[in-house]
Amino acid sequence: MSKQSGTDFIKWFEDFCPPSYAVEGDPIGLQIGTLHKEVKKVMITLDVSEDVVKEAIKEQADLIIAHHPPIFRPLKKVETNHPSGKVIELCVKHDIAVYAAHTNLDVTDGGVNDMLAEALMLKNTEVLVPTFSDPMNKLVVFVPKEHEENVRRAVGNAGAGHIGDYSHCAFSTEGIGSFRPLEGSDPFIGTVGELELVHEVRLETIFPSRIKKQVLAAMLEAHPYEEVAYDIYPVEQASIKKGLGRIGTIEQEMTLHDFALYVKDKLQVGGVRMSGNPQALVKKVAVLGGDGNKFMSNAKKMGADVFVTGDIYFHVAQDAVAEGLNLVDPGHYAEKIMKQGLADLLEAKCKMEISFAASSTDTNPFVFL
Repeated sequence: MSKQSGTDFIKWFEDFCPPSYAVEGDPIGLQIGTLHKEVKKVMITLDVSEDVVKEAIKEQADLIIAHHPPIFRPLKKVETNHPSGKVIELCVKHDIAVYAAHTNLDVTDGGVNDMLAEALMLKNTEVLVPTFSDPMNKLVVFVPKEHEENVRRAVGNAGAGHIGDYSHCAFSTEGIGSFRPLEGSDPFIGTVGELELVHEVRLETIFPSRIKKQVLAAMLEAHPYEEVAYDIYPVEQASIKKGLGRIGTIEQEMTLHDFALYVKDKLQVGGVRMSGNPQALVKKVAVLGGDGNKFMSNAKKMGADVFVTGDIYFHVAQDAVAEGLNLVDPGHYAEKIMKQGLADLLEAKCKMEISFAASSTDTNPFVFL
């Protein structure tokens, strides 16, 4: 364990939910303060309100990670007597940085939508709304046999070789490599001016194109040669697809009425809205955190019996019922699941000397009577 700056932590965090996963125009990233400082404590919140910042001050947090960006549209001015301006003032005065992870945290594996699907105990889940595709590449590198394991492990640790639920997948074949070091070279093996034959391994693995830079850096650092022989090829293998929402099945079929109560219980919300026949049977479930009005057709096309999402409009619900799609609306605030969920995930996976806490401040503007 070692102390780390905010920039080091965010670099690690963005490996978990890459900015490239965010939908176009989403204002993610650092919004207030600086990351060029030591970070000892991170607080996770759904929203950034004045009360949330006061909680962060009390908890001595150095960084807030928020799901909903506090600055969603460009600011024309900052007035500290206005709620949004007060939030910025408090953060700056107490040196608290605010970083927003919005749709990239929705999309990423283990993110908000997976947390919702897991809470509802959905099985065999798939992406509901594809939004991101990453082509696959193949790396072929030639390495002396005795250094094969170091290079194999290095590129695997950098993210290469992921296939389904398996990591560090690679294949090796042995052969003879030849080269003649020229004047000015500093060969690891061989003598300048003499032809050298070396027992080498052809090591092959695949990686998504977005991590090309880190895979190559890891390979070059682990490889003993001054000049490394390697190739990168595009492969026809299906691209990695990511997206919003999840669709899967519940273990036990139940009526829509019972399922709505099930959602209320599992997502721990004050109430839900339901549309459709209360006695309709539910087995296949689509879920999407936040406002899912635009994605009713995705749920319908993928055969969902019910779509669980927030902020459903009146006429959208009418159209869904007419098309035979049942709806359960637990509200936008159902995304609060990300607070403890993300704090637990970061606590378990981050090896830096940083502690994580979920905000206990309730930022839901609605009260159920």
